[in-house]
Amino acid sequence: MMLRRPAAIQQINALGKSHTPFLFFTDFLGTSAFVCPLDQLQKHNITYAFGDQASSHSKPNFAFSKQPLLREEFALAFRYVVDQINFGNSYLVNLTVKTPITTNLSLQEIYAVSKAKYKLRYQDQFVFFSPETFVKIEDGHIYSYPMKGTLDAAVPNARQQLLNDPKETAEHVTIVDLIRNDLSQIAEKVAVTKFRFITEVQTHEKTLLQVSSEIRGQLPQDYHSRLGTLLFKLLPAGSISGAPKKETVQIIANAETYERGFYTGICGVYDGQNLDSGVMIRFIEKENNQLYYKSGGGITSFSNEASEYQEVIDKIYIPC
Repeated sequence: MMLRRPAAIQQINALGKSHTPFLFFTDFLGTSAFVCPLDQLQKHNITYAFGDQASSHSKPNFAFSKQPLLREEFALAFRYVVDQINFGNSYLVNLTVKTPITTNLSLQEIYAVSKAKYKLRYQDQFVFFSPETFVKIEDGHIYSYPMKGTLDAAVPNARQQLLNDPKETAEHVTIVDLIRNDLSQIAEKVAVTKFRFITEVQTHEKTLLQVSSEIRGQLPQDYHSRLGTLLFKLLPAGSISGAPKKETVQIIANAETYERGFYTGICGVYDGQNLDSGVMIRFIEKENNQLYYKSGGGITSFSNEASEYQEVIDKIYIPC
């Protein structure tokens, strides 16, 4: 059921304390959340799959088109964000846009054909298929895998370009430092255990390269009974807000022309012992029978307007 933040924290804490398996997802700011024991999930018309699940069936000839916002519209938001960064109000801002799309697939069919590490369909309202982990909790340790840096794999020397790009490097270093600081609020012995490794994401249009790192910390012994408290301290997710977080969230509110809602929230499953959660990106939502795809990217002082505009368009895809 949908709960406000205090009730969601209390419910997750109670389920964790009793080691009851459950699913949850939150909105961007963590002000509202859905929390439900797994044995009661069926009545809510939700389907989900975590862990590089293959699509349940294929429909290779589906139609899909996008109507990106005009470059001039994107430029207004982009230049505002860059000005705020140059004024010293932020180092990194995740700027997102909302794009109308057209397809012959229903949300259930989009869910079925997509392949991603984290995917979920909520009723006939939204579906997402995300490659990005928020946090994992295993045997008393918490892990995060911030993902920053994207490039078309077909670009000549794409891997070298991606790893050597000053803007992408600065963006990734900033977000790794932010997530390390976030985890230090709730865990001890926090360290970066893997730095800037590349993974491939196959879309219906092309192959994309994306850069991630791994950060690990040790949780307190009573973490099961404090799962909700600990998780909500980390919201909003640093990789889809920016740094410093409080000031950057205000910049986002001023720059973006729509409400994110559950887009860029987090979604997770607790199995009674361990927890796996993802960032709700690659997100399609239905509003008044129109489908919208929400996508974005990180902006730093090194960012190029044309490249950032192309990146938010490239991220409008179905991974299959």
